[in-house]
Amino acid sequence: MVFRGVAATALAPVLLLSARDVSAQVPVDLALVLAVDSSASVDESEFAVQRGGLAQAFRDPQVIEAINSGPFKRIAVSVLEWAGHVDQSIDIPWTLVEGAAGALALADRIDSLERQILTGATSIAGALSFANSMLLSNPYEASRLVIDLSGDGRNNQGPPVEMIRRAVVLEGVTINGLAIVNEHPTLNYYFEDRVIGGTAAFVEVANDYADYPRAIRRKLIREIRTLNISAPRSTGPQEAALRWPAARGPMHVAEVATVLPAATQW
Repeated sequence: MVFRGVAATALAPVLLLSARDVSAQVPVDLALVLAVDSSASVDESEFAVQRGGLAQAFRDPQVIEAINSGPFKRIAVSVLEWAGHVDQSIDIPWTLVEGAAGALALADRIDSLERQILTGATSIAGALSFANSMLLSNPYEASRLVIDLSGDGRNNQGPPVEMIRRAVVLEGVTINGLAIVNEHPTLNYYFEDRVIGGTAAFVEVANDYADYPRAIRRKLIREIRTLNISAPRSTGPQEAALRWPAARGPMHVAEVATVLPAATQW
């Protein structure tokens, strides 16, 4: 499902909430949004490499072992395409991945995906905002909330990505990045400085799209195995003001300024 515009993006959490009645009591070690770059800089063959690399990773014995190593031995995964600030597509909604059978079933679903967003700007800010709203309305009891964002360029549309990052991290969400550095050799440093954040956040590097399958496999193993330590949360009277209501959809620049304390606004 592709969401464009404020009204459409605001519907995403509502649609996701429909699964709550049947799975709200199911604990998982990790709720993970896999955010895949589908902007104009990604051609069809490069998107196919991302899709195939993700599917291949979930068939990998070490990734399956990582899933089985957690206390609950299961994770929840959603796959998101992203491009411009109001161009996001939930390709795979929240899915419980338990054991080898669950991982292989997810791999098959990823393999069968068709690209939904054919072009657009590169709005990492929009992708993080949308992924955050998905995590805050995910239907499982997750020990950790993680956005896994892959991309080959810098934020060029929407609010400053650092502003969105700060608001997302304040929700206890970890943002990890996979920088594909074929066109921008220093993109990994940009991701480290402006994109990633939260507990145990890190950047994985793919030297080009051919290197993506190796990088995403390595990245998934690392983030699935990360210790179940909750991210630091704000305390005190300002905490309620810092929490972004998921039902309102992705954050926009004017709205972010209303949820951050004056001392932390950009």
